[in-house]
Amino acid sequence: MTSESELLAVAGEAVDAGARWLAGADADWARARRKPSGEEVTDADVEIERRVSAFLRRRTPDIPVIGEESFAGGPLPDRCWLLDPVDGTMNFARGAPLYGISLAYAEGGSPRLGVVDAPALGRRWSAGGSVPADPIATEPPEAVREIRRAVVGLTGTGSGDPRARILLALLYDEAYRIRLQGAMSLDLVGVAEGWIDACLCVGPKPWDVAAGVPLVRERGLAVLGADGADYGFGSPVLAAGSRRAARELLERWGQAGVAGP
Repeated sequence: MTSESELLAVAGEAVDAGARWLAGADADWARARRKPSGEEVTDADVEIERRVSAFLRRRTPDIPVIGEESFAGGPLPDRCWLLDPVDGTMNFARGAPLYGISLAYAEGGSPRLGVVDAPALGRRWSAGGSVPADPIATEPPEAVREIRRAVVGLTGTGSGDPRARILLALLYDEAYRIRLQGAMSLDLVGVAEGWIDACLCVGPKPWDVAAGVPLVRERGLAVLGADGADYGFGSPVLAAGSRRAARELLERWGQAGVAGP
């Protein structure tokens, strides 16, 4: 049985395989086209997924790889890799640096470890191997505990959910500042690193957020789902930050639903 610390090392090597290839790819790989869902995708998304997935299948053949660009739908396996080859494709296709390769290992419906690499920023973050599946957060003393004092990251406003527009208006009125970075994994990194104080991800897919969840939890902060409990795959929204700030964001999400059509 491979330990989680060993799996974290494998995840880092797998992300290396994608990042090395991307470093030598020309601009043609970044041309965007539309998926049937309306989301943007590039040839680089598909190629990075192919390379990272192939590496993982060689090293951990007993663990299925679920990638954004190839997943056919249905329930997730009990244990699996979750890969977003380019989180923030819209940024990537436009030459903006806020995008990342995001890879996580999940077990029993919970992210256990993750690696997020931001090639254009020259930064990488990883966490896991010792993070409990359902941690009780011990918040750092500097955590911002009210959204009126918080810089809040918001992603998923283009999800098509009409509540997102209402939520945005509520947060512009109530939060200290709003940041729309366009990459859920980097919003979670931002909470873990302190660039932003809290974040709300609307309509997150497992591969969008799985790698960032252990980063936030490792810092003693909360990652909550729509029901206010620890986030689990399938929740229509994810809130991260201090437990109070995350709950306040979920309350605003609820208010947006009441006010919406």
